[in-house]
Amino acid sequence: MPAGGRQMGAGMEKNIEKRTVKEDWKLFARGVKLGWQICPQIMTYNIVCSVAQKLFPYFSLFMSSQLVNELAGECAPRRLMTLALITVAGMFVINIANSVLWGRQSVWDFDFYRRFELYNAEQQYKMQYEHLEDPKVTALREDITLAIQHGQGLPVIVGQSLPSMISSLSNLIVSAALTFSMFRTVRDASLTGFLAFINSPASAVLMTAIIFLNVMLSVRIAGVHTDKLLKAWEPQVHHQKFLNAYGSAWGSDVTIFNLRKIILKQSRKALIRPPHLAEVEKVRVKYSTFSMLQNAVLRTAVFVITAAKAFIGTFEIGSFLLYKGTVTQFVGSFIRITDDITKLRQNNKYLERWYQFLDLPDEMYHGTLAVEKRDDIDYEIEFRNVSFRYPGTDAWVLRNVSMRFHIGDKLAIVGENGSGKTTFIKLLCRLYDPTEGVILLNGIDIAKYRYQEYLALFSVVFQDYRLFDFSLAANITADFDYDRDRVQDCLEKAGFGERFRNLEQGVEAVIGRRYENQGIDLSGGEEQKVALARALYKDAPFVVLDEPTAALDPIAEAAVYESFHCIVRNKTTVVISHRLSSCKFCDDIIVFDRGELVQRGSHDVLVSGEGKYSELWNAQAQYYQNN
Repeated sequence: MPAGGRQMGAGMEKNIEKRTVKEDWKLFARGVKLGWQICPQIMTYNIVCSVAQKLFPYFSLFMSSQLVNELAGECAPRRLMTLALITVAGMFVINIANSVLWGRQSVWDFDFYRRFELYNAEQQYKMQYEHLEDPKVTALREDITLAIQHGQGLPVIVGQSLPSMISSLSNLIVSAALTFSMFRTVRDASLTGFLAFINSPASAVLMTAIIFLNVMLSVRIAGVHTDKLLKAWEPQVHHQKFLNAYGSAWGSDVTIFNLRKIILKQSRKALIRPPHLAEVEKVRVKYSTFSMLQNAVLRTAVFVITAAKAFIGTFEIGSFLLYKGTVTQFVGSFIRITDDITKLRQNNKYLERWYQFLDLPDEMYHGTLAVEKRDDIDYEIEFRNVSFRYPGTDAWVLRNVSMRFHIGDKLAIVGENGSGKTTFIKLLCRLYDPTEGVILLNGIDIAKYRYQEYLALFSVVFQDYRLFDFSLAANITADFDYDRDRVQDCLEKAGFGERFRNLEQGVEAVIGRRYENQGIDLSGGEEQKVALARALYKDAPFVVLDEPTAALDPIAEAAVYESFHCIVRNKTTVVISHRLSSCKFCDDIIVFDRGELVQRGSHDVLVSGEGKYSELWNAQAQYYQNN
């Protein structure tokens, strides 16, 4: 994890320790609200399903007690037959209902996870661009993804804890109502000793004390158990990041440099009996032992008290079964509620991270002015004393850049690595706003224009462009409805025509074989041509090419630049390239050095004089000159 991510995580842990019950409640309440926002039907169904499944056992308990009472009493055949039929029919209906509810619930739980992933994706795509490049945000996003994979975060509330709490609460109310009558007394002066105690209110106090002690011990043990599990899980997350980071590179680099050794070594540390899990096993054994002892004490107390009350005639013998079951249900519900509360408080740790991700501020002003739709596409861009440094850093990437250019200009931007070329393009496309100065479009600050309308002016091929596992057409048009003839024309202009004409599926051919056996594998140069075709299809007034021919061979590069003017026609073109030979095709060349604009002019003027451009040109040309 990057240093920034570690600092963020440490700060969050500190805040978690200081959270109050009120703060925990707010986190939980927001999770419930979001869960209902994402999938209200699933939330409702899970709650109804959980409540129904908790209450179903009471039917069996009640009917069993009635049958036993009848057998021990009058034993009337007609009433016995009626009770038996009701019991059998009711259990049949309950079993069918249970099967239907569980089956439907499993499908809906799967659907919820898909909806939750879609919600996360939607929030991410709304995110301000600078957050996508922030290592702290990257680390936070990875934490959230891994937490969800391990069953933490919002899915815990929607699919588990909230339905469990509500169903346990309903179970608690019903069991308490059914158990209350157990503590009534009978008038019998002949009762002495233990039986007199059982017939007194003191027995109710004793039973309450036993239940309360049982619950408190369970809550305490459950809290310790959960804490130990979380402490053991945290290192696992770190190791899982390590494995995920190298998983995408499992291929040629891993084979050539034998990275398997270090990956598997780290995997063994992470996955084969890490020391933290030994402590967890000890706690689990203690928890299980205490639970068994508590349950044994509780069952014994319930059995003795209910049996004694049945013996002295407080209730019929069949009610012994009912009370024994309802008291057990009451204690179990109380323990489950407290256990759910403990888990929810721990789960708030992950909710807090997720909310921090969702609440990343969008500080970019999106503007209100419409971009003028000009038939003559006469646009002028001006950088006026623009300086920039990336958020969270003190180093200036650009310093006091001032320049202007018009529609139809063919610009080349050159400079050494780190001189600010790509940053210049990001500011031009308003992925970032200047730290100082202003960028103008036709004399108006670009921040005042509607953001999406301003972005529509640019077609950009960045040096780190991406193609996706879609069809050629979808990659080029960013849509599933497209003009097939335009797609083919753009591929031809980008130099992909010969390869395209040999494809059986044409523009519907899928790029890559990750999901499609019949997909096509493209070389780096071919991928770059497809990316260029995508920029051409957008047909924007400004075409920006960041190292557009870096993956092309010299012959293909020459072919692209020879048809360059035909491809872009009257559009403004900005080209960043380390191959200075490409600059000869441009009307104007801008030279950056250490974040400053140091030279500007045509190739012939700049190469004939002294300065940075001439220095760079001669450094490359010497390798092509004869000794």
